[in-house]
Amino acid sequence: MKAALGHLFIGIASLLYGTTTFAQRSIVKIQIDPAVQFQTIEGFGASDAWSCQFAGLWPEEKRNKMADLLFSKQTAKTGQPMGIGLNTWRFSIGAGSAAQGKASDIGDEWRHQSSFLQSDGSYDWSAMPGQTWFLKAAKARGVNQFIGFVNSPHVRFTKNGKAYSTDGNCNLDFEKLPEFAADLVATIKGLKKTTGITLDYLSPANEPQWKWNEHNQEGCPYNNTELAQLYKGINEAFSKNQLDTKIQIGEAGQLDYLYNNGNTAKGNQVFQFFNAASSNYVGNLSHIDNSISGHSYFTTSPESKLIDVRKKTAEAVAAVKGLRYWMSEYCILGDAVVKGEKRDLGMMPALFIAKLIHHDLVISNATSWQWWLAISSGDYKDGLVYIDKNKTDGQVYDSKMLWVLGNYSRFVAAGSKRIQVNMSENNELKVYISSYFKDKKLVTVVVNPTDKDIDLQMEIQGTKPKKVQTYVTSADYNLSPYKQYKDTRQLLVPAQSVTTILSN
Repeated sequence: MKAALGHLFIGIASLLYGTTTFAQRSIVKIQIDPAVQFQTIEGFGASDAWSCQFAGLWPEEKRNKMADLLFSKQTAKTGQPMGIGLNTWRFSIGAGSAAQGKASDIGDEWRHQSSFLQSDGSYDWSAMPGQTWFLKAAKARGVNQFIGFVNSPHVRFTKNGKAYSTDGNCNLDFEKLPEFAADLVATIKGLKKTTGITLDYLSPANEPQWKWNEHNQEGCPYNNTELAQLYKGINEAFSKNQLDTKIQIGEAGQLDYLYNNGNTAKGNQVFQFFNAASSNYVGNLSHIDNSISGHSYFTTSPESKLIDVRKKTAEAVAAVKGLRYWMSEYCILGDAVVKGEKRDLGMMPALFIAKLIHHDLVISNATSWQWWLAISSGDYKDGLVYIDKNKTDGQVYDSKMLWVLGNYSRFVAAGSKRIQVNMSENNELKVYISSYFKDKKLVTVVVNPTDKDIDLQMEIQGTKPKKVQTYVTSADYNLSPYKQYKDTRQLLVPAQSVTTILSN
């Protein structure tokens, strides 16, 4: 009789908690204190670069599927989220290399960029239909923050008439800076008139530390002095035209360029642009946003480097009162334990990304976290949604990297405060936990890259939730509703998963 009852208990436990019993799972205890608050989250996003120019022209059903995966906040009847609910969309303002064709020297037409500005100086607002379609699709699904970003000035304003640098030096003809700034004003106004969408931010330079002389995509290098001149010229044009758009600066190719990394020409950007003692100070200009951005490339391994770089980033930003930090671009490249080559839709790269998001939010205090390619056609770990490399039609593939980002973007709403999480036990399992609080609702994201199921025992200071719901991304689930609980005393976090816990 006792044996039968024991088997019955194990069976019930398996139904309630998954394939492992309570006795088999590792215990992790945490205390969450909503009174101890850190940065205010602005949101999560991705860019339309490269593929959207073609994907936005695919059959309506398929492009809507892509847009739903990226932006939708709707749920199916089963409770399954239809998308990851990004609230930020980066619109690539092309330099006109596509119109040059082979003369652009950029061999891959998927990396050419069209432009509204034509070679004769006129504007054609129908020149970027694929990207414009996604811009409007994002707004229709609730995206409320739009960023225009520039890889290279339009070829009309560059020294060599190309969208890349011939010699690895700045390719902007500064005598034409007023014309370049006027083009950006015209682009912002034209988008507003033709789509109804205002670009909240304009990022006029991207990864200025790199030479951009390999002519495999649009790009333009700058040193800090050149960037300050660029920002001042665009600020003057924005002020003259009374635009609401803010200028978002930085876009450092590596996070260590934001602080003093020994590169006097291109590094120490927080000080260079936001300290009044600097000759490149622009923080007092009317349209400069009080934020600075960097990219998490080449700083992800070993873990000691990952942590050290992000601590120094946070310290540099904190030295300027009110300055916000954005992690504005990342995909998996070759410096990490996970290599960038070869498409992988599974959990291995997704867990790596989830851990990185955690560290960027928790250590460097990023207020915004933005992925690189929203849609990729390549054989590379650079996309959230993947498509066949076909300009008119093909298959659409979601990835676990998409759904893992969704554990944050779908549930951590703009305006949420990151709050204190204390581990009561030694975190020998290397589980990564962060919590966010808004409108009396608590969102906790648990990254469990181990091969062990976790029994999470969560104590919340000052409150006892009445309802708890978990959502899981794993090999078997795509941000799926997983389990409901009446309290937070015993929550299952599956092995090799990212689990979001909603409690109120």
